[in-house]
Amino acid sequence: MKKSLLTVLLALVALSASAVDLPKQGFGIQVGWAQPILRLNSPNLLYPKDSLVNTVKLNGFKVGLVYDASYIAGFGSTMGLNYTFGAYNGGWKSTGIISEYPRSRQMFTYHEIEVFVDWQYKFEVAKETYRMLYTGPTIQCGLGLNLRVDKQTDFDADLIQSRYSAYTTDEHNEALKRLNVTWGVGAGFQYKRYFLRGGYDFGLFNPHKYGQYVNVAGESIDRNTRGRFDQWSIKIGMYLWYAE
Repeated sequence: MKKSLLTVLLALVALSASAVDLPKQGFGIQVGWAQPILRLNSPNLLYPKDSLVNTVKLNGFKVGLVYDASYIAGFGSTMGLNYTFGAYNGGWKSTGIISEYPRSRQMFTYHEIEVFVDWQYKFEVAKETYRMLYTGPTIQCGLGLNLRVDKQTDFDADLIQSRYSAYTTDEHNEALKRLNVTWGVGAGFQYKRYFLRGGYDFGLFNPHKYGQYVNVAGESIDRNTRGRFDQWSIKIGMYLWYAE
């Protein structure tokens, strides 16, 4: 990942040699598709061993405010504030164990706000038309990551529900950290006041808290779950104010 980021930064510097005059700054809005991805790189004791998956992909949307500034020719930055929503419906699956409730499904909903700063390079391909490359950090603050687990004896009856919140200290919950920092890379296109951006954000820290889990026998077990919180996104937007 470090080599990829270094390559992108060097490319931005190299492209500045062929810089053209660009608008200096703009303020606008953006909206688009987002896919937060919670990665599990080591066992999570909240799930049966045979039902573990390596990732949970939550599809949703992103909406926010954007400020764009060009400093030296095509080199500049863009920054702003976003709200992101994601949801996941795992569908009914067999638990694979002998139980009164042999089928279950998991449903996640996720809410967060994020502040981002990207360094970018724009280069003109036609009049008032630009391509861009960008990279930079994002600070994410989780407002809610809620899990609902439904269980049933068969297809027709005896449905029970359990609800968990990921941002509490309850030993039976995910116990995720609210703050996460990612580093994103992406590309985009701009025509006059309108733009399209898309990229991927890599989680830089483990979002899972360390602690202990109490199993059904009342035994305390150390929890050392590790993973990342990544995100895909594609946004379209418009500058409401643009200064030449």
